[in-house]
Order: sequence, then structure tokens, then C-alpha cells
Amino acid sequence: MKFKPYPKYKESGIEWLEEIPEHWEIKRLRFVADYKNSNVDKKSYEDQSKVRLCNYTDVYYNEFIKNDMDFMVATASKSEIETMSLLIGDVIMTKDSEDPSDIGIPTIVAEELDNVVCGYHLTIISSGKVGTNRFIHRVIQSDISKFYFKVMSPGMTRYGLNQNSIGNTIIPLPNLSEQKAIANFLDRETIRIDSLIKEKEKFISLLKEKHLVLINHVITKGLDSTAKMKDSGADWIGKVPEHWAIKKVKHLFEIRKRISGEEGYPVLSITQQGIKVKDTVSGKGQLSMDYAKYQFVEVGDFAMNHMDLLTGYVDLSKFHGVTSPDYRFFSLIDPETVDRYYLYLMQIGYKNKIFFGLGQGVANNGRWRLQTDSFNNFNIPYPDKTEQQKIVDYLDNQVIKINGLIKETQNSIELLKEHRTALISAAVTGKIDVRNKEVA
Repeated sequence: MKFKPYPKYKESGIEWLEEIPEHWEIKRLRFVADYKNSNVDKKSYEDQSKVRLCNYTDVYYNEFIKNDMDFMVATASKSEIETMSLLIGDVIMTKDSEDPSDIGIPTIVAEELDNVVCGYHLTIISSGKVGTNRFIHRVIQSDISKFYFKVMSPGMTRYGLNQNSIGNTIIPLPNLSEQKAIANFLDRETIRIDSLIKEKEKFISLLKEKHLVLINHVITKGLDSTAKMKDSGADWIGKVPEHWAIKKVKHLFEIRKRISGEEGYPVLSITQQGIKVKDTVSGKGQLSMDYAKYQFVEVGDFAMNHMDLLTGYVDLSKFHGVTSPDYRFFSLIDPETVDRYYLYLMQIGYKNKIFFGLGQGVANNGRWRLQTDSFNNFNIPYPDKTEQQKIVDYLDNQVIKINGLIKETQNSIELLKEHRTALISAAVTGKIDVRNKEVA
């Protein structure tokens, strides 16, 4: 779809906005709409009425607020219900956060709501006209607003917009009929772009699923589709090639625990992206008061967060350092093994929740653990070393191809998102004339 500029422009008087269409105005938000911050928190009080609470995450993750959303239940006073109940057309915006990029994220109430009140850390904006509200919603999504909010939300660990900054937000303003035309156009185009993004995200999910199925199949069935099979005796493995053995983990690995006894080593963390060197300088994240009690990790060690089988992971260390004494470290003791074959196998244990099925503890508290005895007696395939290496070489090659497709698709999603924002910005600042644009 090709876009033309407006016939005539004039200087906006705003350096970073430059020109606007000749018949448009520049106004501050305070002269276009009312705005108010909500102080309704998530707590429930006996002397208050039950309400459905539209909270920060509802706004952050949804471009439109609808009645069938799963709002949390809270309570509010009579005055809070009178002043903070959400009406159709209300624009809601995040006003503070620990991350400045999370400030100024808007949504709009797209339909009549049943007993929904606006929650804490949010600002309600309303002009009294649904058409103007829809236009304001898109202006707040634009680059000009993002730039302004970033400049006007200083902080160190917490960032936020004060009332004066919100009121001074620049609104390039055409007449009401044009506001509606621009909002209608952007609704149509963003739906189309979002549909493309969802299709690409679905493709990524399918690739990741294919990735797991491929690894699980090859590490348990090998590469020879004509090989005679036998029952492995382990439910998670099923049948294996007839010439393969099945061994327990304790016959191939040795668990090791070596406390460092002193400070000064790189501190490592096991994440779902693998083993990372932790930042102990900036103070971000959980830090220990005594790294001397941490255990050594050597290059080539298997490192497993066996304390949390839902969000934990396992990796082969590329680093020498120390990490939590709660983690499990083990090394291959059988010389007829290839470490990366068993890395693929152990990671499938997490991704396919095989270890989770063997765990004990309290899962909903993130403490579903793989006990030492269950780990040591876990049955795993044992092809010969040459076949292990062939499997690793094949999987490495396939994973590179799949990851390449995933990255390429993710890049195209980012380009679509950039195009989406650029289109919104161009339309609400009058850089393109969309008044007579229909669906292509």
C-alpha cells in the first residue's frame, strides 16, 4: 500500500516533531483530555466492595481491554468505584516501572465492562469522546510519545511520570472526523500486521517442537532407520536399536562436590539458556554474601539445577568458576562416551519433563527436586562411542539449521513490529495521508 503526504504542511514548533499538516493543531494532553492516576491496590478489605481489577499486566500485555478478560478479584471503596471504574473508550497507560521502556504503554477499553476498576501504577485518560480517545491511544503508541516519556521519566531503580509530565504530552490534533479515520485505518493495519506476527510466532513454535522431537528420536533410536529394535525397559526411551545397551547414570557419571573455600573466582549461574557468568558487580539479581562456600565448576563438568525441575536446566560448562552448593555437578567416568551426546540427552530430560516425572517436593513453590538416588538410577541409552559421535554431528548440524530458521523468523517479526510502530507514528503525526485508505 502506497501512501501520499498531505497537500500542505506547516512548522509544528516542536523540534523533534517537525512539520504537521497545515490544518492540524498541536496541543498538550491537559487541553485535550482529563487524566487521573489510580491508587487502588490489590489488597482486599472487609469494609469494601468486591471488584474486578484491571492491573498493570492487563494493560501491558493487551492492546484492547475487553470484558471477558481474566481480571483479578480485589476490593475498592465507594469513592474509588465512582472515580476509577473503567468506561468504554478510556485509555489506560502505565506510568511507572523498574524499566523506563515499560513506561507509557497504553491500552484502550474496547467495550462496556462489568464492575472493572483501574489498578495501581496506571493512569486513566479520557477526552469524553471515544473517537478522540482512540486517536490519543495511537499517539501514545507512537515514537514521539515514547521519546518524550523516556526523557521525562528519570530515576535510578524506579522510573515514573509525574502528573505535569503526563499533562504536557504532545498531541498532534486533526479534527474529530479525521481522528476517527486515522484510528480506523490503524485498527485495520495493525490487525493485519499482528496476524502476520502470530503466524510467524506459530511457525517458531512448530520449529521448536520439531527440534525437540528430532533430538528425542535420534538420541533414543539412532540414525539407522533399518536397525532391528528391542525394548529398552524404560518407559521414556521405548525401543532402542538391538545392539545398544541401557545403563544407569551412576555407571557412567560421578557426582562431584568441591567447595572453593575462598573468594575471587568467576561466579556461574545455570539458566535455561545455559551456564552464564553472573554479574556480581552491578548488584542485580540474587547475590550471595559468601562465595567461599560455593563449589568449583571445571570446564567439561555437567551442571544441573536439580532443585527446580520446572524452570531449571542442565548444561556442559565452558567456564572455570564457582556456583551454588545446591546445584549438582557430575562428570563422565566412562571413556567410551561422548559428552555432547549425553548433554543432548540430559537437556531432553528437562525439556520433555522426564525428570519432572521423577521429582519430589513442592512443585508450586518451585522446589520439585530430582533426588540423588533417582538421578543415579535413571536409565539412559548407551550406543558405542562411534555412534554417539555420529549422532552428535548430525544433531549439531540439524540444530544449526533449525536455529537459523528461528532466528530468521524472529528477525522478520522484529521488522514487522518496527513497521507497525513506524506506521502508527507516521499516521498520527500527519506524515502520511490515510483519510481515504481502504483495506488492500
